[in-house]
Amino acid sequence: MQRVLEKEGADSTNSPSGVFVFIEQTDGIVEDASLEVLGKGKEIADGLGVRVTCAILGEGLRDMAEACSHRGAHTVLAADSPLLKNFTAEAYTAVVAEMVRTTDPGILLIGATHNGTALAGMLAVKLGAGLMAHVVDLEIEEGTGALLGSVPGFGGSIVAVCKCKKGRPQMATVRPGVFKAPEPTEQAGAVIPFPVSLKPEDIRCEIVERKVERGVKVSKAERVVVAGLGCKENLALPKELAVVMGSAFGVSRPLADKGLASKNLVVGSTGSSLNAKLALVVGVSGAAHFTSGLRNVETVVAVNSDPNAEIFKHADYCVVGDASKIVPRLIAEMARPGGSST
Repeated sequence: MQRVLEKEGADSTNSPSGVFVFIEQTDGIVEDASLEVLGKGKEIADGLGVRVTCAILGEGLRDMAEACSHRGAHTVLAADSPLLKNFTAEAYTAVVAEMVRTTDPGILLIGATHNGTALAGMLAVKLGAGLMAHVVDLEIEEGTGALLGSVPGFGGSIVAVCKCKKGRPQMATVRPGVFKAPEPTEQAGAVIPFPVSLKPEDIRCEIVERKVERGVKVSKAERVVVAGLGCKENLALPKELAVVMGSAFGVSRPLADKGLASKNLVVGSTGSSLNAKLALVVGVSGAAHFTSGLRNVETVVAVNSDPNAEIFKHADYCVVGDASKIVPRLIAEMARPGGSST
């Protein structure tokens, strides 16, 4: 069942105008989630007949800004300053808010990363705008130009279609992995430096240490092994299977909640959506909030000891049995000389 829920904001209008996309970068690398949002923003803008402006903040932005200009943005606003080298919510909010006031977009889109979520909440308050969080789809309402966002609710058991009743711009954070990033083109938009008026005393939060882990993102991997509670909290076997298969490794939300795996590995409505050719799902019951992350997978193989498990309704191949016995046999078969990991 779907309902349209309305997010309150200050009095304004939903009249179409430009689409504004925040581009997040870390240590000189643009986040995939931002490029995915840029691609969807371009699609929306083309449908409305308006332009796309994207904003990138940091230090030494020239190459990243230029790259974004080849991904569909008509204009790239680059706020380059040593004070913006590391993300701090207050500083980034101040600069992006000034960009938004200058360009007056009708729609503002941000990737639902940790930093993007923090930025979006503060921006919505500062701009007096409505905000739809962690959407998994976006479209424009016919006749009104209102932005509609599909948001999983009640643990993913429903998807509510929301819109911002009031406020400008209409804002949404987009869950990573649900849209595809646009390919670079020869055509390029304009890169425009944006003046930064921040002073050192405006940065009230100092980053004293930061650790960045970069690995294979489950949303981008072609093959993924996903472990659930049916693995009896022993993740060594499914992790070994992932290594033997040359696959990424993911988990269902309960394993992350127990502290057995990073939340970055979660698959489902509260984590990442998979875009894999193959997903081998081991010991996952198949609740709606999990299976929503499988909708773009070409082939799903599920292993579960319960023949009536919900996950089998979403699988192409179903294996009924104890994962602790089946997974070692798969590992042995794939690891032997002449064995296949494909």
